[in-house]
Amino acid sequence: MTCLHDRHAEPVLLKGLTGDNWSLADYLQRGGYRQIRRILSERMPPEEIVAEVRDAGLRGRGGAGFPAALKWGFMPKGYKGQMYLVCNADESEPGTFKDRDILRYNPHAVIEGMLIAAYAMGISKGYIYIHGEIWSVYERFEEAIAQAREAGWLGENLLGSGVAFDLHAVHGYGAYICGEETALLESMEGKRGNPRFKPPFPAANGLYGQPTTINNVETLAYVPFIMAMGGKAWAALGQGSGRGTKIFSVSGDVKYPGNYEVPLGIPFAELLALAGGTKDGRKIRAVIPGGSSSPVIPGETMLSLDMDYDAIAKAGSMLGTGGVIVLDETRCMVRALLNLARFYRNESCGQCTPCREGTGWLVRLLERIEQGDAALSDLDLLDSVASNIQGRTVCALGDAAAMPVRSFLRHFRSEFEYHIEHKRCPVAAGERV
Repeated sequence: MTCLHDRHAEPVLLKGLTGDNWSLADYLQRGGYRQIRRILSERMPPEEIVAEVRDAGLRGRGGAGFPAALKWGFMPKGYKGQMYLVCNADESEPGTFKDRDILRYNPHAVIEGMLIAAYAMGISKGYIYIHGEIWSVYERFEEAIAQAREAGWLGENLLGSGVAFDLHAVHGYGAYICGEETALLESMEGKRGNPRFKPPFPAANGLYGQPTTINNVETLAYVPFIMAMGGKAWAALGQGSGRGTKIFSVSGDVKYPGNYEVPLGIPFAELLALAGGTKDGRKIRAVIPGGSSSPVIPGETMLSLDMDYDAIAKAGSMLGTGGVIVLDETRCMVRALLNLARFYRNESCGQCTPCREGTGWLVRLLERIEQGDAALSDLDLLDSVASNIQGRTVCALGDAAAMPVRSFLRHFRSEFEYHIEHKRCPVAAGERV
């Protein structure tokens, strides 16, 4: 289900799109490719494009929230060799499902965004790496690429400008670790998808050893709208300290799970209302605000927060991908954390010992607690294992496994203690702790 918040004017990535109006002809009717046509015909200086994106305050929508214009600025100027632009569509974070809808309903917005970004950085070749378990989306995007190439939007000498840009789709095989940008590059090169040591960073040594910029689907899809409106006007669509719009994937114990495109900075309570509130009007116990790797926030605290990077960070979590998972009062926090821990254990690439061994320890300890076979001292051991994973791995998967554990213990420790002392779940027993 995809739901859009219409309170603000355009742009919106998914408004009015049904899955039947995704083609090139449909996109052109909506004003598509108008911005790249303008850029090419006016020979717009690349720095003007970067300035608009900077004025927009566009931050990476893949989880890290890094400023897009700053990232583009890392690419070397006047480089004589091949440089690459890669779109990361390996959306695998539990609770996050926005990118696949953008690719399904508005693929040409991503292509035009990549064209504009590539022009701004002087890049002539791009790739999009699509999660292998959404095969129909991959096939649709391949068709969109073919449509764009046939119409002259991809290839050599675009619109007689002398500018070249070609784009190819690559599919993954469902490995969560390949959402990490350097593991993604390794996979694209035909190698095992293990993260690389950094530095060097991709802007210096990326795909095939060449300078590479990697951006998320949503990040790139917003670029044509920013160029159409102007960066400052797009930024003004946000609320409070939020800039622009953002798609939040809302799931869990809500009436209407789905994607909601809203002003960045909208109060969480308002976003929850758009999703119909909780099922049967139950009380919220907890919210995971930015995908499964972001630390959990108690429900009462979350209801007072705005959905922007700074507010969520001050509350001890991350906006991340915008995957909002709502847990109501019927949810066992031990069981919820165990489900998350099992995911990260299964998805660890095994390259780093703290992650390879530590994620298994997290699962075994949580299983003991959940089954009533643990001692109270196991809670300190659980936190110790998580702290020895966090910050000690090549990529952020170790942190992603550790941070939920430490935050669940911090906010719901009494429930874990109840499991151990009474050998049963207080939620299932209808008791409060």
